[in-house]
Amino acid sequence: MVVAGNGREALAACESESFDLILMDVQMPGMDGLEATVAIRTREKGGVKHLAIVALTAHAMKGDREKCLAAGMDGYLSKPIRTQELDAVLEKYAKHKAEKAPEAEGILSKK
Repeated sequence: MVVAGNGREALAACESESFDLILMDVQMPGMDGLEATVAIRTREKGGVKHLAIVALTAHAMKGDREKCLAAGMDGYLSKPIRTQELDAVLEKYAKHKAEKAPEAEGILSKK
């Protein structure tokens, strides 16, 4: 597991390491999670494999989920985190990873 304190750190980590899943906080200093996601998706257009990104945010107003998905996130979890929902997300991406390759990689999350 790698912990990033802001979007720039998350982006830098993605450029130097390989991850199965990013739990991306939307509200971070400097570069927020939406900007970081857009930067990651732009990088992927250069041939880098698609990286699963799930929003992890206190933003739970109408339209917030749609903003996250429009920025290129694959999923959305609102805070406070519900164990069942987090488990379901982790299970979904672990299953997806297991179908593609047996070797596990890292998970990136915010402090």
